[in-house]
Amino acid sequence: MLSRVAQQTYWMARYVERAENTARIINVNTHLLLDMPHKATPGWEPLIEITGSEALFHRIYPEVTERNVVRFLIGDETNPGSILSSIAKARENARTIRDIIPREAWEQLNALHLITKSGLQAGLSQRRRHEYLRDIIMGVQQITGLLAGTMTHDHGYDFLRMGRNLERADMTTRIIDVRSADLLPMESGSLGPFETIQWMSVLKSLTAYQMYRREVQGPVRRRAVLAFLFQSRQFPRALYHCLREAESCLQHLPRNDTPLRTLAHLQRTVNEAQVNKLEQQDLHRFIDDLELGLADLDRQIATTYFDLATTAETPAVAAQPNA
Repeated sequence: MLSRVAQQTYWMARYVERAENTARIINVNTHLLLDMPHKATPGWEPLIEITGSEALFHRIYPEVTERNVVRFLIGDETNPGSILSSIAKARENARTIRDIIPREAWEQLNALHLITKSGLQAGLSQRRRHEYLRDIIMGVQQITGLLAGTMTHDHGYDFLRMGRNLERADMTTRIIDVRSADLLPMESGSLGPFETIQWMSVLKSLTAYQMYRREVQGPVRRRAVLAFLFQSRQFPRALYHCLREAESCLQHLPRNDTPLRTLAHLQRTVNEAQVNKLEQQDLHRFIDDLELGLADLDRQIATTYFDLATTAETPAVAAQPNA
């Protein structure tokens, strides 16, 4: 397989997954603000932190308001991590590899780009935002299903799955890191009863609430949520599961020794950690190390498989701002 094709398949999957994740955290935050007392609301700045785009946001917007953050994350084309930018880059990558992906997936990606662009005003409106973001999430899910059900499961599909799962792993660590930092000061205070609501929002940001209740079969508590989101072997957005999926893809590819060693180290780190006992500072350092490991793995994949692709051939490739 050509390096250019492998790279664009990998990044198409990352951008599509990134758009869905961003849509989900905006939706969940909108509902969280309605459920929490005014003095305890986390506001909108954590979403900027999760996406790692604080510097860019503050260069463009004078203050952190709901409208500014939502505009920045949904439709600001100067933000490379916005939903519109992500879908546009996914579409550009897909356009150049149309011969290896099913026509239906290409058509669905085109339709999703049109929906995202034409419905921007609905996304900015509190009243119509949920429906707009739901359409984007469902559009991404349709693309994922089409690719799984109709694309040949060869090396191209391995790069696609690898991109999707590394993007999921990255977003899972970012959400836990930022959201848990917001939560801890409230644990022993008068706002303690709202802690459960906030941990539920963490789970819902990763579409994990129902599966948590099914697997844990207990109340929503910090320790159990951390163990579930880091170490579940079955839940598809848990960090350990994402790493195992990436490993299964790499095992099908040649010259995989170096990235597999890094992946094995990350898996051991996640699997052996007592995440449910980590205090906030220790949790933050643990996540920092994991994010550095994920960034290192991404670089090794690029060095091993993509370096033959020239910059001119891959115009739609860019990592998260702080990745």
